[in-house]
Amino acid sequence: QVQLVESGGGLVQPGGSLRLSCAASGNRFTILNMAWHRQAPGSQREAIAIISPGGVTNYLPSVRDRFTISRDNAKNTVYLQMNSLKAEDTAVYYCNAGFRDDLGRVDTTWGQGTQVTVSS
Repeated sequence: QVQLVESGGGLVQPGGSLRLSCAASGNRFTILNMAWHRQAPGSQREAIAIISPGGVTNYLPSVRDRFTISRDNAKNTVYLQMNSLKAEDTAVYYCNAGFRDDLGRVDTTWGQGTQVTVSS
């Protein structure tokens, strides 16, 4: 019912910046919390940041001072602005969203992921 598509990943040098976008599409749904997760090679997937419909945010401590999550409810889109990127930030980044369908049921869905590589 709800599909998420990430974009904006790529190759950047250490210290550089990147802005990820995730757009939700479908019909008869209401997006609830939206979040970004990432998974590095050989590692578990970890939550990075989450934002409520009203704009309340929470961050993984290791990215709190460098990353900013935001959303545009009119466009059903969430963003992740990443600054001062480090090699340790290299991972596949995934968008996650909670939603309510036309029957009032709450569920979650994932995007396909976008690769972020930080290397000189």
